[in-house]
Amino acid sequence: MGKIALRFSKLILGLFFYALGIVLTIQANIGYGPWEVFHVGLSAATGLSIGGASIIVGLIIVVITVLMGERIGIGTLLNMLLIGFFLDLLLAIGLIPRIENTLVGIIVLIIGLYVISLGSYFYIGSGFGAGPRDSLMVALTRKLRWPIGLIRSLIELTATILGWMFGGMVGIGTLISGFAIGFCVHSSFKLLKFDPTKIHHSTLNESYAEIRAALRTR
Repeated sequence: MGKIALRFSKLILGLFFYALGIVLTIQANIGYGPWEVFHVGLSAATGLSIGGASIIVGLIIVVITVLMGERIGIGTLLNMLLIGFFLDLLLAIGLIPRIENTLVGIIVLIIGLYVISLGSYFYIGSGFGAGPRDSLMVALTRKLRWPIGLIRSLIELTATILGWMFGGMVGIGTLISGFAIGFCVHSSFKLLKFDPTKIHHSTLNESYAEIRAALRTR
């Protein structure tokens, strides 16, 4: 039971850090990352909270990816639910103040991208399945047989345009996020000696079997 409990702890910690990183990029106030443009824009257009918009979008994407034949894991579902929950919680308690200085905003944004990278390290390392948006990227790559980088760019460009149309903030931070997130993730993983390609992700059925086996050995 100890091993799977540790994996769950890594998953929850990773999702919390991921949400914290997103809040930092939002409060940097110089333009949101592509998905945050969409979530904040959808929030403004519908009256949902930012976290609520994130959950709804995640749910729709999960349904689409399942219909496209992708397998999901516990991590996929908890990613959909908990990042939105943590987003609303952190924004509600005002842990990170809104930045009004552009230079400070850039610094806070970069810190946020590294916190997201740290969250990715814990979350991916738990091996409980890819997040909804990553699953969509993989599903579209398999269906269309286009380069994964092109698919990711098209998805994020679409999210940015739709979010901007709904009223999400697009600015220098959007460009920085788009270009810098890859470097931040790569450098963080290299520093932590972490290779995400070596992680086996459990499906829902596999996780259920692992939990049952762990409970029987207690």
